[in-house]
Amino acid sequence: HRAARGGVGGGQTGGCRPAAMSRGLEERQREMRGWSEQEIADSRLMAPCGLYCGVCGVYLSTRDDNEKFRARLGQLYGTPAEETRCHGCMQPEPPALLYAYCRSCPIRECVLSRGFRSCHRCPEWPCALIEDFPLATGRRVMLRTIPLWREQAARHGADRGSVEWARAECARYHCPSCD
Repeated sequence: HRAARGGVGGGQTGGCRPAAMSRGLEERQREMRGWSEQEIADSRLMAPCGLYCGVCGVYLSTRDDNEKFRARLGQLYGTPAEETRCHGCMQPEPPALLYAYCRSCPIRECVLSRGFRSCHRCPEWPCALIEDFPLATGRRVMLRTIPLWREQAARHGADRGSVEWARAECARYHCPSCD
């Protein structure tokens, strides 16, 4: 997964400043544009590893049918633009449109084989699949997000907690200057 702006983990680029620097989380969530409530609550976008698909550039380029962005991502990730498409990691089997990396992701396979919704439910987290994840930024994001997902689930219950976790991830990567 790659965050919407700036590669894996969502580093800000192009003059965007992290929203966290200027306003509180609650205020950013109220002002956030670009994601519908239905999309935020969509469990297909809740990647089991904690890299939220709703902020993934591959997902966003697919959702917005942005050929230019998709072509650039394909160049960056080494995949043809026509294969740089996804509707989220946790689509029902068989997935309709799943990015090649996610299709062969060992973390996704592990979660599915154990019957969990995500790593936040696994008592063995963090495991070698997380600790040995090949992209350092992705690994850092996973190590940050799974504890937050667990906190939200404990606070609000499994379903609502997952939605609140997704909402917080959207707010984290939302650039207030962009629509």
